Amino acid sequence: MNKKVDLFIQEKVSKEYRSIVTEFRNLIKNDFPQLKEEMRGGTEKYYGVPVYRNNKIILTVSPTKKGITFSFAEGKRIDDKYSLLEGEGNKTLNLRISNIEDFNKDIFKYYITQAIKIDNV
Repeated sequence: MNKKVDLFIQEKVSKEYRSIVTEFRNLIKNDFPQLKEEMRGGTEKYYGVPVYRNNKIILTVSPTKKGITFSFAEGKRIDDKYSLLEGEGNKTLNLRISNIEDFNKDIFKYYITQAIKIDNV
């Protein structure tokens, strides 16, 4: 696990949502160890966020006041059989989680597996 991401979680993720990020990180560590966890971006005005990279960044994790947003870089190309991805962008779609009970490992595995396949093409 990345110490900069650990620090980010402590400083920027509300306590009520940290369990969501912890579950997500455990899923990545256990089921997708090939993904690299790192911090990306950050300016004086905006803080950087954790990203997960295969060949390119496939997923970004952003805390909000209402939960955690998981942004899939090529979300428009993912087959959204669960109809959970949201967004108006040309490429990126988001999965928003505000309650740990809504974190479903199988659903995340499905989306992440597709994101990796898309990135490997």
